[in-house]
Amino acid sequence: MRIDKYLWCIRVFKTRSLATTACKKGQVKIDLKSVKPSRDIYGDEQIMVRKNQINYQLKVLDIPESRVGAKLVDLYRKDITPKEAFEKTELLKFAKDYYRKKGTGRPTKKDRRDIDDYQEDTTEEDL
Repeated sequence: MRIDKYLWCIRVFKTRSLATTACKKGQVKIDLKSVKPSRDIYGDEQIMVRKNQINYQLKVLDIPESRVGAKLVDLYRKDITPKEAFEKTELLKFAKDYYRKKGTGRPTKKDRRDIDDYQEDTTEEDL
């Protein structure tokens, strides 16, 4: 079975065209090598898929005949993604909350207080 069709069948991607696009962009790798969407997939291969800033690692257990239901996905693949990958995403989420884009206007009262607190902390450390 083609890799793009396999990723669609096991519900990694919502549509097959999204799976094909991910392969073309180099977001799908087998044995750390980027693959074309037409590459055939076999059992016991490890696939790395970069999706939503997470590198998912999947092990192929079996090849489905067609798209499977969400409850049956675990019969065809094993998720071996390390937990650290998900923790990095949490850190990114928190970093984005506190980041202000340049040119968004004057600092708010809260931003001003945070800046003042930061400046006070750095001057106390210098003493």
